[in-house]
Amino acid sequence: MKPLRVGIVGARFAARFHWNGYQKVYGTPVEVTGVTSASSESRKAFAHEHGMRAFDSFEALCDAADVIDICAPGSLHETLAVAALRRGKHVIVEKPFTGYYGPGTDDFRGNRFSKEIMRQEALASCDRILTAARESKRIICYAENWVYAPAIQKEREILTKSRGQALWIIGDESHSGSHSPYYGQWKFSGGGSLVGKGCHPLTAALSLKRSEGEARMGKPIRPVTVSARTHEITRNKNFQDEGFLRKDYDDVEDYSQVHVTFQDGTVADIFASELVLGGVHNWLEVFANNHRTRCNLNPVDALETYNPREELFKDVYVVEKIGTKQGWSRPAADEDWQHGYPQEFQDFMESVRDGREPLSNGELARDTIAVLYTAYVSAEKRGTEVEIPH
Repeated sequence: MKPLRVGIVGARFAARFHWNGYQKVYGTPVEVTGVTSASSESRKAFAHEHGMRAFDSFEALCDAADVIDICAPGSLHETLAVAALRRGKHVIVEKPFTGYYGPGTDDFRGNRFSKEIMRQEALASCDRILTAARESKRIICYAENWVYAPAIQKEREILTKSRGQALWIIGDESHSGSHSPYYGQWKFSGGGSLVGKGCHPLTAALSLKRSEGEARMGKPIRPVTVSARTHEITRNKNFQDEGFLRKDYDDVEDYSQVHVTFQDGTVADIFASELVLGGVHNWLEVFANNHRTRCNLNPVDALETYNPREELFKDVYVVEKIGTKQGWSRPAADEDWQHGYPQEFQDFMESVRDGREPLSNGELARDTIAVLYTAYVSAEKRGTEVEIPH
């Protein structure tokens, strides 16, 4: 079997763990043929580090690949995905799948712009990508790693094999601020903590309810309404800055809470913020009619260590976004694995090989975007319940 040739668009944070994920794919030969990005320096450095070719253009990369993996900023996702699909390439899209990034004017501020227009435009963007996929008969993979995290996957097995009903799902992703220099400006990120962090536990919850419905009734259970609140805590005039939280946000929220109702009358509550110290806080809990499961993605207590001096661990990776390595900590034995990255790319490569839909597919991505931007509509109305357009 010829290897599936993958080309990566983007050469920063996401591209790193995507490349690592491809190295762990088994049973299907995969070759990462090259990378391109807007920065010549970044793509050349990434290519040199990983032993691949740096392509000067997106078109040249497409010519050398079967699968295009988009790790560029969200504002470029639709343009790149549609172009790759029209060239007959399968496409992997990092989160957020797409969104609304403004009209391109200097005076655009996302926190002051109509959220109803944002929702309409974000869903139209989703539909253009999915239409291009259907017309090209190519696979769209939505790179939402929480769907594949071992803890979430085990709960999927418990939920479906026990024929349980998830009555209430609650989840959270929070930490002290994003790595990305693009984050904090709506025109690049498409939103704040809701889009950047809330998408993860939200998509996991949506995916579990889809699997539950397919197991019990032969069709997915989908979200129908949202009520939400968002806040800009670190820009509040009463915020007392001690220097530990990132606060250089332009026009996005740093706190969000979302209440989702599903077609069967069950609910989910999702939290996301930039207000949490001590590393990434990733978890999801399922309260079902026949069981209860708490999925701890990060931190976990498989490994605990004590470090008496910060400098002793200067070359040791402990866990994402931890503020200090001194004292007791819980290092991630294999953070990529516990977050689902190798499993994600295994499914993606098998789906391309077999011509089937991946578990995290375009329909799930569209439902995620529909909930996220309906949440912004609700928050603009101070928490009013709003129906999700399907």
